[in-house]
Parts: sequence; structure tokens; C-alpha cells
Amino acid sequence: MSRGAGAANLALMSKAAETDLYPPVKAWLSAQGYDVKGEVGAADVVAQKGAEMLIVELKLGFSLVLLQQAVARQSLCDAVYVAVPRWRGKAGWKAFKGNIALCKRLGVGVLSVDGEGAVQTHCDPGPFQPRKSPKKRGRLVREFAARAGDPTRGGTNGQVMTSYRQDALACAAHLAGSGPCKGAEVARATGVGRATTIMAADHHGWFVRVARGVYGVTEAGALAAQGNEPDAPTAG
Repeated sequence: MSRGAGAANLALMSKAAETDLYPPVKAWLSAQGYDVKGEVGAADVVAQKGAEMLIVELKLGFSLVLLQQAVARQSLCDAVYVAVPRWRGKAGWKAFKGNIALCKRLGVGVLSVDGEGAVQTHCDPGPFQPRKSPKKRGRLVREFAARAGDPTRGGTNGQVMTSYRQDALACAAHLAGSGPCKGAEVARATGVGRATTIMAADHHGWFVRVARGVYGVTEAGALAAQGNEPDAPTAG
């Protein structure tokens, strides 16, 4: 399908009815050689060019109902699009982009219509092959393996006890009991190989450098090690 038509306009289409989306969508499809008709059977828009047929569902915004309708239309033909008004602003684009990703997974195409009636294709219908991210998967596997126990209940919106935070707490606890130590000594005592890096970075405000390669614990760090942590400046 053509990737765009007419002038680009980032303003949200200020129309009051789904029927207002029909003329620009029909004109756009007609320009590509399709014979277009509205409200054929259960479909908002049906277009045909030779043996090729496609369906477009029109809505004033993304919703579960729209996606359900699009998936239902896939029983009628392989090429199903949804058409909605173009987004407004960065927040609108962020939400729109998320809906594009969802439609790709459903095998549904996405069209947007701007305030001047220009139609743009954001994705075409077709089987979805998710792209795996070895880097992200690697981080997930490493974090799972490194985290001791199961310290954070699933669904938590607040502070998460990551493996980094667990290691930082172990370092703080050792320093609170032993006083200032070299990074290598803390690493040996706690089993935290990255102890020096953690204390030098001091993301939580728990450590203080007292000499070259030697670190102590702050009052906040000592409290955190005892489980009486005040509000931390950053989360780890």
C-alpha cells in the first residue's frame, strides 16, 4: 500500500463522526485503483481491485472494540485495516505507536487521517514475526540469576529490590559493621564482585570515599542496611 497521501498535518482530525473518515479513506483507495463501497455486510469499508480485497474499519480512536472488530473481519479477508484520526503531540504519538505495535501482532494494518484528509499507512496487514532482542533477554536472564530469593511482590509500583540494590545493601552492611574498607576487602567479605564499582558510583547515597580505594558508609547507608531506609535519592 502507498505510505502516504496528501499533505502531512499533525493536528488531530476534529471530526464528530466516523462517517467523516470515509471520504478521505475512499479517495485514497480509489486513487490506488480500488473500487470502494461503504457498509458492505459488517464492514465499514470494502475495497476491491481485481481478485484483491481489503476491509477498513473506521473509528474516532483506538479501543478494544475496534481491535475486536478488525480481528473479526479477518474471517472475511486477509487484508484488514483500521483507520483513525491522526494523533496530537508527543503523548498522542506515544500511545499511537503502542497501538501500531499491537496491530502488527494482530496482523492488522493501521491508517491515520489528518485534519486535511491526508491518509497515511503506518503498517500493512500480514503475519507478525516478533523481533527478539538478545541484549534485552540477556539482561533479563542475568538479573533473574543474580537476584537473591524473591524479594519483591509482582505488580509492585514502588521500590523494586534489584540484584544491584541487594549487592549495595550487602556492601553497606559490611561497612556498617567493620568500618571503612578497601573495595577489594568488601568484595571478598560479601561475595559482591562489583563492590568497588557500586561504592564508587554511590547511586543511593550510602557510601563515602574516605581515601583512595577506601570507602565508608553514610548514615543513610547504615539505616538501609538495618532495614530502616529513609527515602533514597535514586532507585537502584
